[in-house]
Amino acid sequence: MERDPLLSRITLDPGIMVGQPVVRGTRLTVSFILGRLAHGSAVEELLSEYGGLTREDVQACLLWRTPS
Repeated sequence: MERDPLLSRITLDPGIMVGQPVVRGTRLTVSFILGRLAHGSAVEELLSEYGGLTREDVQACLLWRTPS
């Protein structure tokens, strides 16, 4: 999948999770997903635990870089 459509899955809203980047339509922050992956969780594990999360959402988290 192209980079821009993937990144559109990440949103910033001051009213959601104090403005942290989150996966669109969820309250799952990019840092939470990346932290889980860094601590050894498999993508499949995350997908089974969070029903609204997709593989593309996880890819978007991996591509995310906070805007400067």
